[in-house]
Amino acid sequence: MKSKLICALAAIYLLVSACSAPTTAPDYRGVQVTLKSADNGDGTYTNPIIQADYSDPDAIRVEDDFFMTASSFGCAPGLPILHSRDLVNWQLIAYASPKVMPEAHYNKIQHGNGIWAPSLRYHNGIFYIFYGDPDFGIFMLKSKKAEGPWSEPLLIKEAKGWIDSCPFWDEDGQAYLVHGYAGSRAGIKSILAVNRMKPDGTALLDDGILVFDGHDGNGTVEGPKFYKKNGCYYIFAPAGGVSTGWQLVLRSKNITGPYESKVVMSQGKTEINGPHQGAWVSLAGGEDWFLHFQDQEAYGRVVHLQPMNWKDNWPVIGHDANGDGTGEPVITYRKPAVKQTEMISPESMDDEFNGDAPSLLWQWHANPGLDWGKSFPGKGVFRMYCQSSAEGSVNLWDVPSLFLQKWPAVSFEAVAKVKLSLLNDGERFGLIIMGQDYASVVVENKNGELVLNEITCLNARKGSEENYAGDFQPVSSDLFLKVKVEEGGICHFSYSENGLDYKSVGLPFTANTGRWIGSKIGFFAQRKNKINDSGFVDIDRFTMN
Repeated sequence: MKSKLICALAAIYLLVSACSAPTTAPDYRGVQVTLKSADNGDGTYTNPIIQADYSDPDAIRVEDDFFMTASSFGCAPGLPILHSRDLVNWQLIAYASPKVMPEAHYNKIQHGNGIWAPSLRYHNGIFYIFYGDPDFGIFMLKSKKAEGPWSEPLLIKEAKGWIDSCPFWDEDGQAYLVHGYAGSRAGIKSILAVNRMKPDGTALLDDGILVFDGHDGNGTVEGPKFYKKNGCYYIFAPAGGVSTGWQLVLRSKNITGPYESKVVMSQGKTEINGPHQGAWVSLAGGEDWFLHFQDQEAYGRVVHLQPMNWKDNWPVIGHDANGDGTGEPVITYRKPAVKQTEMISPESMDDEFNGDAPSLLWQWHANPGLDWGKSFPGKGVFRMYCQSSAEGSVNLWDVPSLFLQKWPAVSFEAVAKVKLSLLNDGERFGLIIMGQDYASVVVENKNGELVLNEITCLNARKGSEENYAGDFQPVSSDLFLKVKVEEGGICHFSYSENGLDYKSVGLPFTANTGRWIGSKIGFFAQRKNKINDSGFVDIDRFTMN
């Protein structure tokens, strides 16, 4: 009897101990998104915190963790999920949408369309993402965990030109959604509207009400984000254009207005153009911070972090030197005062292709076909199959099967070790710098011989043809392909057959933007004719430094 009592007490002790034991923070496993850290290691950071193209960032805090998403347009997978513990050091941990919806539409390349300016929120234990597709309407996804799995995008409002949507849940349980308009589809822009929404986020309940017109001095107002503080409703919204604008804030005692407005951050005397479109994040200790992007043309829309304070119930973002309530972006500043947690140690940007899938950094230029490419862990390679050119295409602008990633720094080198099995005449493979202008070091099968050259295409979007830089060079099937990117987006291609001795290819090329995105780096595998089999290329590794 005594032994049974002891066993019972021991079981109760173990149960109570297990329930009261401190829980450990989730181990988010992700990859670096930039080559150079913004963290100076002395309690300060230097902007941009992410020197990579994460356009229209929105971020939230959930206890001691911070999460961010960004526009991904027609690239797949879409809706990147980034994680941080200090708002300065970030890693890419997942994507919320494996494919862009509607799937059939985005199986074809749709430059600049798709997922625009998403908003990320955490409500009643659920993560939500809302985004506007200018051609289809407002979509919603949700998940119990930031890293997923996420629900398939649900179209909650079919509409043409509705973009940049953000939800808000009030204390009384009522839910709302603010959004903007794309003039290219809606026929009007520079206005913001608010709709009532079902509390579960699955549908809008009315036609909405117009709450702000920016035509009088705040043209191209867009990207609204909804917040509430001290009984006031705030809508943060950029205006003035992506590369030339400012950060506007609207304020009202009523959610449907009337709203008064104030410019709370502008470029001022700094070199940070268009400092706007982002996220207000409050820390557990009471500090406020603001993440936003800066358009750096070929480098894309890079992410900055600004301190945020309050004056007369208006936010002031950045450094307000003259005390007028409009801040200017800071370059170097002290880090946010977060709870002391161990630093995240993301995986390298290099990819050895040893896993079941390539690194999270890679995206296709459209929803991928099953036969575009595949990781083969047993071989330690990513195999790309040569795809037939789109009918009538004269360059790579209309090719969806581009395997690409964002630029990670102002200057960098990228090297790919590849083995070519271009089995048929006319098949080709290239390491490419892709934008509205593009260039590539390319290997082709010409009459059964592998030859190498540089191709360039200027104004690809307008249907320009490619040009070869010079004579074709015979090469072996095992190659190292390299591109060196210098400040200003100047690219130099070279190749090697032993990984040590490199030969320059072609002329320097100055990169250009894509459609609402920066230039990207990656690969293509292509063939001219439709036959009953395809050549392929095995990418053994891809290194960045």
